[in-house]
Amino acid sequence: MNTASGLVAFIASAAALAAPFAAQADCAFPKAPASIPDGKTATEQEMVAAMTQFKAYNDEVQAFGTCLEEETKSKSAGTAQLMQLKTMQNKKLNAAVDELQAKAKLFNEQVRAFKSR
Repeated sequence: MNTASGLVAFIASAAALAAPFAAQADCAFPKAPASIPDGKTATEQEMVAAMTQFKAYNDEVQAFGTCLEEETKSKSAGTAQLMQLKTMQNKKLNAAVDELQAKAKLFNEQVRAFKSR
């Protein structure tokens, strides 16, 4: 199982999302997986399922960034309004990326616990 290296890629791709994007209310904030299996007791199947959930979550964060960018492009607001919109949307994306990175860190800790058994 190559779970740890897969999650390192999540963190790297999440960091790439920190670039400035903008957004509208139509972009749904991505939801993190509800739980992370305990690496000390989880089965390999549970860890693989969690990795699959994290991959989907990572994809949702990336789609969120793309959605925000597209919504900004579609706005025809004045310069000051557009800058405010970009700032607000940047904060939303940064919050999503921060949450992804924090959850990925927790998952990576459980992967290491799983592998060390």
